[in-house]
Formats: sequence, C-alpha cells, structure tokens
Amino acid sequence: MGTVLCNKKRERKASLGKTSIEEKSIRNTAKKPAANSSSLPVEMEVPPRPTLFDFHGVSMTKYFTDNWDNVQNFKARPDDILIATFPKAGTTWVSYILDLLYFGQTCPERQTSIPIHMRVPFLEIYLPSLPAGKELADQLPTTPRLIKTHLPVQFVPKSFWEQNCRIVYVARNAKDNAVSYFHFDRMNNVQPEPGDWSTFLQKFMEGKMVFGSWYDHVNGWWEKKQTHSKIHYMFYEDLIEDSGREIDRLCSFLCLSPSAEEKERVITGVMFDNMKQNKMANYSTVYIMDHKVSPFMRKGKVGDWKNHFTVTQNEQFDEDYRQKMKNPTLKFRTEV
Repeated sequence: MGTVLCNKKRERKASLGKTSIEEKSIRNTAKKPAANSSSLPVEMEVPPRPTLFDFHGVSMTKYFTDNWDNVQNFKARPDDILIATFPKAGTTWVSYILDLLYFGQTCPERQTSIPIHMRVPFLEIYLPSLPAGKELADQLPTTPRLIKTHLPVQFVPKSFWEQNCRIVYVARNAKDNAVSYFHFDRMNNVQPEPGDWSTFLQKFMEGKMVFGSWYDHVNGWWEKKQTHSKIHYMFYEDLIEDSGREIDRLCSFLCLSPSAEEKERVITGVMFDNMKQNKMANYSTVYIMDHKVSPFMRKGKVGDWKNHFTVTQNEQFDEDYRQKMKNPTLKFRTEV
C-alpha cells in the first residue's frame, strides 16, 4: 500500500521494498534525543504556556507562527497526503488509519518503534528543544509522506495546491469538539491556559482558540472542497458510527484496494481502546503533555458534551451556532 498508484501491483511492490529499507533511517533518527520526544529526559523543562494573539485575522500562538516563512515555503510533492483538521477533531485517528493503510503490511515495525507524531509530522509546530514539524516532514523517507496540519484553509502552504496534493479533512461537531479541546488545553502545557469550562466555552464561541474559529475552519475547508476535487471531507461522527464504511470511502478516494484481511486489521488497530493503550499512538511519550490531568485520548465518543453543557449554555450555544452556520449543505450530528 506504500504507493498511491491504482492497480499497479508491480510498481507497488518495488516501492514497498524501497520504503521498508528507508524506514531504517527514520528508526535510527528516532533514537536521537533531538528528533524524538519519547527519548527526551523526563526532567526536560516544559515551555511556558503561550498567549493568544491575532495573526492575519486568526487567533494563534508563537509555537505555530515562529517558523512561519519556512512553513509557507514547504515544498510539497504530488504524492504527499495532507491530513487537516481543527484541533481535537480526530486528527490522530485518521493519521493512524492512513499510516496502517499504507505501511501496516510493508513496515509493521513502524507501529511499535516510531510514535505517530514522528510518522505523521505536525507541519507548523515549532517548540523549543524539539525539531520543527517542517523539518520532520522534509526528512520523511516514506512514499507517500503523511503530514498533518491544523491550519485554516487560507494558511495552507501554496505548494500543496500547486502540486495538486490529496487532502483529507476531518470535522467534528462543535459541541463535542469544544469539550475535547477544553480537556486538551488542560493537559497540554504549550496551549494557553483554558480557565474553567464556562470561560473556555465563551472563548470557543468567540473564536478565541488556537487556530481560530471552529466555524470559520470547518466552513472554509467545506467551501474549498466544492472547487478542489482532491479534498476528502470526513466527519468524526461518521467514523464512530461505521468505521469500516468510512475507511472504504477513504480508500476509494486514495485509490487503495486493501484485502478484507488488511481492512479488518486496520479497523481493529484503530479502535479507540486499542489506540488509547498504544504508546506509539496515545502521545504518552510527549513531555509537554500531562496525562495525569487528562489523557490525550479521553473518551472518543459522540455526545459527551451533554456531561458538560448546562441547559443555559446549550441554549446560548445553539443560538450562536444558528447565527454562524449559514451554509445549509454543511450539517453536523451531535448524537449517533
């Protein structure tokens, strides 16, 4: 699967052999403290929590803008696959699905030796004492390269459009997304202080989140999809409802034809409980996150917002949602 060509098994096998050999280099690189957060000493100083600021009309922090010119000048390749989401919308889930589809058979050792954040680099991240996401993406030895971003559509480096790269966008209903983002900010020390739930929810509605407004993000990518055929727009709720069906749709978009056995292996591997226990997928090796405050992979459900929203908050949120979600073609489910 480590190729993007449809129905060319000979080329696929040749490519897979090359990828398998090249994987040795990334495993060796991953052992170096400078390139793998899992190798970093526990006592390594955690960077200070940042403050939000307006960046070309979008709320951002320095950890995603300090390397801006280099990110914008990233040289995409035609076979690159970009995974784009608003934070906490299923990024790691879909990243893992794609990694298993392409490399689960040919490089199974990846699954136990390289953390997902190394296999699928976070393009725009730029933290002290860690390699920049852009550098990790440049150094990926795989074909295709799987790269993730939380950038709103207008900030995506132009080379992805110029090279006509395939992009997988994942969206999650606003209420569950807000709840997940709240707990993520509590445990992630390079996110702004979230405050209490009520304060956070108000900021979410106002779009004062890292990477900006959820409304602008999901709508911007939805509108781009209407004119760009290489965008596959997925919904978190659909994945929860029937992951097999959604993986089939994803494979169709990517021109992949996994066997029934391979597909079942992917479905099993990406089950929430399995990923939550998988140290190469659950971010437990990342020193900037405090899993004692809240695990990176918390519940993985639809409808947990009901355990957080008060009646008044829900009414206010629904009214705000009606005012901001004007596009009748983009619909979300808050229950499955």
